[in-house]
Amino acid sequence: MDFLRLLPARVLPAVLGASLVAGCGATQLATPGRVVDVTERDFQITVSQRTVQAGSVVFRDTNRGPDQHELIVARVRETKLPLRSDGLTVSEEKLEKSIVGTLEPGPPNSVRELRVQLKPGHYVLFCNMFGHFMGGMRADVVVR
Repeated sequence: MDFLRLLPARVLPAVLGASLVAGCGATQLATPGRVVDVTERDFQITVSQRTVQAGSVVFRDTNRGPDQHELIVARVRETKLPLRSDGLTVSEEKLEKSIVGTLEPGPPNSVRELRVQLKPGHYVLFCNMFGHFMGGMRADVVVR
């Protein structure tokens, strides 16, 4: 912190304030709005709420591992999702217009957030890593 002595007195408060704000932002996640906690682990997804109000929703996704997991949120009419020819993964291409948000694969022990605007309806949250969906990595949420 010796470099701080070299700064003019009028600049010092701005530098310290900016560093405090940057430090806080690096450790906190943004959570305004309704928060639904999602926990992913091989081969299970659990959600803190199965029914939420329409509008802005934050899915706070915790990966308990041991593998990477992704999170896809899709508004669907049917509970049965279309599969690719491999029979193990969901056809994201066929669901493309229904997908409202995605978190790319994240490492074990990570916590990430996905903010989406949800309309009333039925949604499915799932991991589409090879074999994970068919292994049980899905959860249903109703939006009112």
